Amino acid sequence: MNIIEVKNLVKKFDEITAVDDVSFDVKQGEIFAFLGPNGAGKTTTIKIFTTLLQPTSGKILINGFDPVASPNEVRCSFGIIFQDPSLDDELTAFENLEFHGILYDLPKKIRHARIEELLKVVELEKRRDDLVKEFSGGMKRRLEIARGLLHHPKIIFLDEPTLGLDPQTRNHLWTYIKDMNQKEGITVFFSTHYMEEAERMANRIAIIDNGKIVAEGTAQKLKEQTSTETLEDAFLALTGKQIREEGAKGIDNLRNRSRLWRR
Repeated sequence: MNIIEVKNLVKKFDEITAVDDVSFDVKQGEIFAFLGPNGAGKTTTIKIFTTLLQPTSGKILINGFDPVASPNEVRCSFGIIFQDPSLDDELTAFENLEFHGILYDLPKKIRHARIEELLKVVELEKRRDDLVKEFSGGMKRRLEIARGLLHHPKIIFLDEPTLGLDPQTRNHLWTYIKDMNQKEGITVFFSTHYMEEAERMANRIAIIDNGKIVAEGTAQKLKEQTSTETLEDAFLALTGKQIREEGAKGIDNLRNRSRLWRR
């Protein structure tokens, strides 16, 4: 069963086509990666899926609902972890989750039980009453994961979720996400320009470049398709671009210059 269906999706900003006739499906319970360089159209696509942008044309179904025609139903279907921190620094960890649960109209008893459960999952139960402004970047990301999963969404969208984090923290975050994927069957859709992250975590990968999907499949199939030995070489063969050349600057410079939703 497909939980995300995309047919001929186009998004234009004046004369610029950010998403160019994109079509693909994501199966329920799948971990699906959007792999591409900065500016490829990854974030624009996620913004359309999460009702923050309207498409220029094309058809989209998220959990069976059209984001344009049924935005409220779509919003109840997903959780999201943004590229930049989006927590309230002046609230505690518990208060951030409590506010989110109230917005989704979760009954108090169920809400509090879920908050305590997720704080344990992301190993923040001992910091539940501490202000978020005292947290490290990795702790904030862990709390954002808990917040995104609080209302039992069927899909979680992650836009460059590990950008700027050290390798150990990145590994921990993916452990939490994969555990929830396996335990609760949550579909995971994430964008990244980390090659090893896409290959290690995703069931399938869509390579996107200049707003177009140039290939889609498992990492192994992409390598077989291009007769290459690594996903990086497959990417280069498919796009003519060296993602590491862009990423070497992007991984460092993006920490300073890339801001939420600019693509």
